[in-house]
Formats: sequence, C-alpha cells, structure tokens
Amino acid sequence: MPVFEYIGIDSKGKRSNGIVDAENERAARAKLRRMGVFPTSLNIQGAAKGPKIGLSSQVDFSKYFQRIKVQDVAIMTRQLATLVAAGIPLVDSLNALIEQVENMKLRTILSQVREQVTGGSKLSDALKNHPKVFGDLYVNMVNAGENSGALEIVLQRLADFTEGQAKLRSRIIGAMIYPAIMSIVGLSLMGMLLVYVVPKVTKIFEDVHATLPLPTRILMGASSAVKDYWYVFMILISAGIYAFRRYIRTPGGREWFDRRMLKAPLVGKLQRMIMISRFARTLSTLLASGVPLLASMDIVRNIVTNVVIKSVIEQTRDNVREGQSVAEPLKRSGEFPPIVTQMIAIGERTGELERMLERVADTYDTQVDNTISTLMTLLEPIMILVMAGVVSFVVMSILLPIMKLNQLGA
Repeated sequence: MPVFEYIGIDSKGKRSNGIVDAENERAARAKLRRMGVFPTSLNIQGAAKGPKIGLSSQVDFSKYFQRIKVQDVAIMTRQLATLVAAGIPLVDSLNALIEQVENMKLRTILSQVREQVTGGSKLSDALKNHPKVFGDLYVNMVNAGENSGALEIVLQRLADFTEGQAKLRSRIIGAMIYPAIMSIVGLSLMGMLLVYVVPKVTKIFEDVHATLPLPTRILMGASSAVKDYWYVFMILISAGIYAFRRYIRTPGGREWFDRRMLKAPLVGKLQRMIMISRFARTLSTLLASGVPLLASMDIVRNIVTNVVIKSVIEQTRDNVREGQSVAEPLKRSGEFPPIVTQMIAIGERTGELERMLERVADTYDTQVDNTISTLMTLLEPIMILVMAGVVSFVVMSILLPIMKLNQLGA
C-alpha cells in the first residue's frame, strides 16, 4: 500500500503535515478528510514533487535536517515491546506505533516497515532494509526473537540495551561539554589579549632603551606573531588536522592512534572500561536473546570502535570457531583485565555466560560513571588554575617592566 506525504489545514485552520497510507490518491484524500484535514498538497512518498498549487505553497524543510537519535529508537522499541506483550498483532502494533512516533523520518521508516510486514515479510527482514537506523545487533536480536517465539521479551531486552547505550553516550557527551566550552572561552580570551590588549599596553615600552624582562619579551613576541602571522598559524593548524585525520584513516595509523589512546593517562583507562562494558553488555544481550555465539561475536566486533580491541575480538571469534573457550584468547591478548576473563571463564564452566557478562557490564558501567565524576571533579579546578596561570603570566609580564622603570626613575 503506497504511503503519501501531505500538507494541509486541520479543522482549527492550522497548518498540518505528515504521512498517510492508502490504496491511491483519492482514498488518501478521503482518509485525510475523515481525519479532519483538508489536503493542499499530496505526493507519494519518495516521488519527485512538482510545483505545489493550492492554499499553501510552503515547503517543510525541517524533515530534511531531522535526525533519528538513539533515544528515538529506544523509546520506539519500548513502545513496540509493550504493544506486542499486550497481545496486539504485529501489524496493529506498528499502526499504533506510527501514530505515536513524533520524529517524521522514523515515522516514515516505520510506515515502510509496516507495509513490508503486511505483505508477508518478517519484521527483521523489513528492518534490515534500514541499516542506518537498525543495525546488525538490532536486526539479529529481532530475528532471534521471531524464531524463538519470544519477540516481546527480546524487544524488552533490546529496549533496555538501547536505553542504556543512549544514557552512556549522553553521560560521555555531557562530560565533554564543560572542558570544550572552557577551552573555547580560554583560547578566545587569550587571542583577544594578544591581538588587542597586549599591543596597546606594551606600546609604552617601545621607546624604553632598557632591557625588558624575559617574560615581557616573550609576551610581546607572542603578541606580534599572532597579530601579524595569524593566517600562517591557521594554515598550519588546518594542515596539521587534515594530515592527522588522513593518517588515522589508514589501517596502520588507526591502530597506532587507538593503541596510544588505550595507554593515555586517565583517558585510556576510561576508554578501555567503556569498550569492555560495551563488549560485555552487547554479547550478554545477544546470547540471552538466542543469537548463536559466533554470530554474536561478529556483531560485537562491528560495534566496538577501537581497532585494538576489535582485533582481539576477531581473534577470539576465530579461536571459538576452532573449539576454544571465550576467556582464554581474551586473557592471552592482555587487553582485558584478569577479573573480566576470570568471570567469563566461570560463566562458561557454569553455563551462565550471559549472566556473568551482564555482571561485568554492570560493574564497568559503575566504574565509568565514577571515573567520569572524578574526572569532572578534577578537571574544573585544573582548568581554572591553567587559565589563572595564563592571566597571571600576562599581568606579571606587563607589571615587571613598569616596576623596573619606577625603580630606575627613583
């Protein structure tokens, strides 16, 4: 059944837009009128649109810039799990879900998924056609739920997992906002001082024949360089960033960068904990949902961003295919802490691997939260001290020659 995009006027005289499914344009217009909407523009979704003639010729550009966030998918998954668990048929659940979703792009995708499911496709096959929204992990878990007849349970686990990942991502982004803002403000203030303030203040020293203190000469030299050759610095910085990004896009460069990141003070420990938490949580969720171990390892490998950890997972998958355990290759790599490999080994021996992996993930999620809180607690005074040190250097560089001149005058 085709899906139409419409723009119209509702019963209150306000502009309305959205999507509606119907057999043809005439049926779509009739359906909209029953909904209390007078359509001024109606087009099949995805079709080329000609000029719009009617009461409104405005174009809704917002949908072209709207993104589907992880939170949107998490909420949608939770709602779908609730509807399916209530015994509502899948197509009816999708119909109800489409009416509740506010994100237009996600609503459009769900409409396409519903049409495929109505036509006889499996839900997982319909979701697979939208890899940018529903990744391998999502599709494989839904497929396992369909095959096992426990789709509602799998959807609930998937909702928990997606919400957890969204919270972790928000936590990390929130932790990065403060230092980013402080760095931008600090660099902006330093640039204003060097370009506008320092030249005017130090102008009084130009006619002084006495030797200026070293901090003053450093400050004047830095101010003159920034003021006269700022474009050179911009070119060098831009070229450096471009060259660095090109280098880390190569296999060798990416491995070098990721390995250095894992060894970096504080940041490396935090990144390792995040990677281990993501590995354990994802593998636990997949196994608990009925996805085979080797397929789960393939999916986990694809969602881990650090290539060093990813290569360890690949090697572990190959060893598991040959009949080895999961814990032993992870232990040999040296990238996973002993406590993690021991808990995984215990889980394999007792047949409770999913539960042990979940405990590992819970433990490392707590450590990530504590580490981020500690870093934020330390970062604020450190950045204040750095900015205070820079300002103090500027002030002392200006005051030292003035005090020296006063002593000579006396």
